[in-house]
Amino acid sequence: MEMKLTPQARSVYGVQEYGAEQAIEGVGTIDLRRFRDDGGSMIELLRFAEARPAGLQGFEPAQINYSTIQPGSIKAFHLHLRQTDVWFVPPEDRILLVLVDVREGVSTSGRHVRTLLGDGRAELVRIPPGVAHGCRNLGRSPARIIYFSDLAFSPDGNTLVATSLSGIAHFWRAPSWEEIEAAESRQSP
Repeated sequence: MEMKLTPQARSVYGVQEYGAEQAIEGVGTIDLRRFRDDGGSMIELLRFAEARPAGLQGFEPAQINYSTIQPGSIKAFHLHLRQTDVWFVPPEDRILLVLVDVREGVSTSGRHVRTLLGDGRAELVRIPPGVAHGCRNLGRSPARIIYFSDLAFSPDGNTLVATSLSGIAHFWRAPSWEEIEAAESRQSP
C-alpha cells in the first residue's frame, strides 16, 4: 500500500535524482591550472588575450571582489539583472554553490543545480544575469570567494535579494562536521 502524503508535504518533498546534473543555460565552468612546489602553490585565475579574459568569451571584467563566509553560514539567494559573475573558490576551501534559473524564455528556466567549489579543485564558474545564486561554507574555517563581475558595484537595483526562503531548505542539505565525526566514530571499532 502506497503512503499518502499531506498536500504540504507533497509541496516540500520530491524524488532525489542521482543522474548527471543538467546544466543551466549560460552557466559554465573552466578548469584552472594549479602549479605546486615545496613552498606552496599558484593558480592562474585569468589570462588576458587582447585585454579580455581567455576562455570567457563576451565577458569583460569591471571589478574583482573578495568575500569570506564563516563555517556553516549560508548566503542566499540573490541575483543580478544585468551583471555576470565569475566565481573562484580556492582548492583549500569547500563551498556548496546553488544556482536557480529564474529567467523567463530560456530552455533551463526553473532548473536548479548544486555544485561543490574548491574541495581540491581549481575552476571558475560563470553565473549569468537572472540566475539566482547562493552558497554555504561546508568547511571548518572561513571560506574565501574571489569573484569577477562585468559591472562595478552600485546600489542601483541591479542586485535583487530573496525576500522569502520558503521551500528552499532542501537546497542546503549537507552533513555538519559534527554529524560526519559522529558517523565516523560509530564506524570505528
